[in-house]
Amino acid sequence: MWTRLSVNGWGGLPAVFLLGAAAGGFIFGWFGDRFGRVKAMSASILTYSIFTGLGFFAQEPWHLALFRFLAALGMGGEWSLGVALVMECWPERLRPLMAGIIGAAANFGFLLIAAVSKAKEVTTDSWRWMWLVGILPALLVFFIRLFVPESERWKASISKNKNNHPLKEVFSKKLIKNTCLAICFSSIALIGTWGSVQWIPVWVDQMVGDTLPTAKSDVGMLSAMGAIIGCLAGPLIGGGIGRRPAFFMLCLSSLLVCGRSLSQWNRIWSGIQIPCFFDRNDDCRILWLVSALFT
Repeated sequence: MWTRLSVNGWGGLPAVFLLGAAAGGFIFGWFGDRFGRVKAMSASILTYSIFTGLGFFAQEPWHLALFRFLAALGMGGEWSLGVALVMECWPERLRPLMAGIIGAAANFGFLLIAAVSKAKEVTTDSWRWMWLVGILPALLVFFIRLFVPESERWKASISKNKNNHPLKEVFSKKLIKNTCLAICFSSIALIGTWGSVQWIPVWVDQMVGDTLPTAKSDVGMLSAMGAIIGCLAGPLIGGGIGRRPAFFMLCLSSLLVCGRSLSQWNRIWSGIQIPCFFDRNDDCRILWLVSALFT
């Protein structure tokens, strides 16, 4: 199948995944407003796990794209519902830190997958088993249903107004400005990360994959470690200088560091040098890590 999936075609897979994640946040967010955060989160995790596992059976590139889209519905849902639970159950002063922990936990998953693929090489002939690993989160549903209580604020909101229309409310004249700003700010991180950093493993594999089979896994691990540090450091920075200045500073830093790191690839394509990440230059290794940290 991979022989029929060009680099340009591969670029469609992250795009499909992002569209699915956005749609999943919308769909499962509505589900959570109507039927409860915990029930909706359980359904979103099952959706992600089931359709990720079904990727094992893909025979055509469009099969893979379809399963990625459907799995992303669940990922977008569980992310949005997890943040909603944090916002409703934790004190205001701890909410940024908890949101950072959610982000760090997600990137720990990326780190784990990269470590697994480094320990057991993933090739064009042995990639299917990685999709079966994605079934494991389904086990969390059992524990969530047993130990995670429903949001009391959601219960109170439902009891007060059983005919509420949350979607109509967030797009009402009173909230439309804040809603649009929130969508724009949330999109910055996704577009910046998936539009740049997520391409790095592919580029690395193209350049040195034949001589360094684990190069892609190494880059994935470094990106995940940087993102984990960034997720935990962001709330601390925001607590020190304020959330708006911190958001601006992190976005600006991301722009500068990514511009510096990705400029190395201009020299790669012109044939002047190989990626600096692999020439034993410790400064370049740090640069990749910092790039991931800010994105």
